[in-house]
Amino acid sequence: MIESWDADVLAEIDPEPFTDFATVRPQVRLDEDRNRSIVWPTVGVWSASLPGTDVILLLGPEPALRWRLFSEQVTGIADRFEATMAISVGALLADVPHSRPVPLIGTASDNSLIERFDLQRSQYEGPTGIVGVLHDALHQAGLPTASLWAAVPGYAAQVPSPKAAMALVDRACSMIGTPPPLSRLSSDATEYDARVAALIGDDDDMVEYLSRLEQMADENDATDESDLSSAPPIDPDELMNEVEQFLRDQD
Repeated sequence: MIESWDADVLAEIDPEPFTDFATVRPQVRLDEDRNRSIVWPTVGVWSASLPGTDVILLLGPEPALRWRLFSEQVTGIADRFEATMAISVGALLADVPHSRPVPLIGTASDNSLIERFDLQRSQYEGPTGIVGVLHDALHQAGLPTASLWAAVPGYAAQVPSPKAAMALVDRACSMIGTPPPLSRLSSDATEYDARVAALIGDDDDMVEYLSRLEQMADENDATDESDLSSAPPIDPDELMNEVEQFLRDQD
């Protein structure tokens, strides 16, 4: 989204108070003259004016420290520019086939968003990550929020999924009312299918496992990757439990 929309840099959130640099390490870069520089793991904020709406985009590593202060800074940005809605996007590993449309689930706590965009009300209780903390802070500040999650194949966890990115971008853009920038992701999606197919092609057990997943997906009539109502039925409590476990398992 940042690249396709040619978004302008709006701000950076200083990583110093929020980052465990022993876990999320800065990177050394060399320029053309072999001069060294340090690139810090900064959370960046961009803005873009689009057909039908303006957007603010937030991208960066998950903070390890002082989540409440971090959330206050994000909420301050939303308040400063009079944002009217916030959407988070993410993915989790699940028993789904790469060869079928990507299952999505969207949750919200605001009744108007639930009804308008056919979202589900999350009933999850338990440990949460920065996404949950941010949503709560924005909600307490009066900003409606929604969370979109794409299920990606657990057997291909090491391969980034442009198909999941396409599904998330398409759904998010339909909610904010602007055309989705999918052209670049479309070509990447074809390559993704080929890479995953090659990954499992010589493993008879994986081929059989994939066949079972495809049969389950077909039985659930998952025919439209951008329509939440047509994705395989997923229990929101179970899915959010998987989301939380996925976040806990990250380094």
